[in-house]
Amino acid sequence: AVRAMRAQLERERGEWRELEREFRELQETHKVYRQKLEEVTSLQTACSSSIQRQKKTLRDLKHCLQRCRPRATPEEFALIEQISAQIKERQNAFFDMEAYLPKKNGLYLNLVLGNVNVTLLSNQAKFAYKDEYEKFKLYLTIILLLGAVTCRFILHYRVTDEVFNFLLVWYYCTLTIRESILISNGSRIKGWWVSHHYVSTFLSGHYKHINNSFFLSPGCVQFLQYYYQRGCLYRLRALGERNHLDLTVEGFQSWMWRGLTFLLPFLFCGHFWQLYNAITLFGLSRHKECKEWQVCVLAFTFLLLFLGNFLTTLKVVHTKLQKNKDKMKKL
Repeated sequence: AVRAMRAQLERERGEWRELEREFRELQETHKVYRQKLEEVTSLQTACSSSIQRQKKTLRDLKHCLQRCRPRATPEEFALIEQISAQIKERQNAFFDMEAYLPKKNGLYLNLVLGNVNVTLLSNQAKFAYKDEYEKFKLYLTIILLLGAVTCRFILHYRVTDEVFNFLLVWYYCTLTIRESILISNGSRIKGWWVSHHYVSTFLSGHYKHINNSFFLSPGCVQFLQYYYQRGCLYRLRALGERNHLDLTVEGFQSWMWRGLTFLLPFLFCGHFWQLYNAITLFGLSRHKECKEWQVCVLAFTFLLLFLGNFLTTLKVVHTKLQKNKDKMKKL
């Protein structure tokens, strides 16, 4: 027994020596890591300062070229055009560089998160975040689709309506935050594709404030049917909105036209359903029993969603058709 105990003690002593060696290596590795981290921070600061200086100089140069353009000779005009093209290329290069540098958050992220650095420094981290965002959107789309169908056909109560609307508000608010982080990390999301989630957040939240008495009227029960059916169609539409994940301009258009043009009828169906909701709500707002101003605001919001989504989709289709036509001409 004593011999076995001594053998066990020797083994434990050997393991402790191994742990001591690994701990010393860890200390050295961590020391190097902190040094490299300080170097990275210094390089980030130097790059950001240099980019800002370059941008300021290029802006001044661009304004100077604009003033010289009207009085330029043909040779000078050609030189101005060449320099202007190079300035534009330089600006695109700055955009790519800044995607890997810490930057100040926009107003929205400052209000929500504060002055927290949300820049991801590697492509692997950026794509992992995009992939997690896509999964979040897909899973919530399925949940909201099932919730809309359940509230419409099974649990049509005011409590379930409130829960469903709370989930919608939380979903859209979360999307706007995640999309702002994607933009801070180089995603070229812009225009209506950024704005329409804010409008949808307002729409979902505003719906909760309408008086219960009006929603008990026969006309508004009809609108609730449209509302939940619209929810189902809009969930389907959301499945086609991959533009929020692409880091390239016109990313959504490219994805949509690569074998998924079958979504266009569903998209247009969802758009015109929003227009139908707007018309219905405008009619309900003129009802003698309707005393709530929120109904008219909902109508304008649906109309805004229809115009933004419909016109943007038309622009996407037109742009893609023009590109395909140009490609055919070159062939």
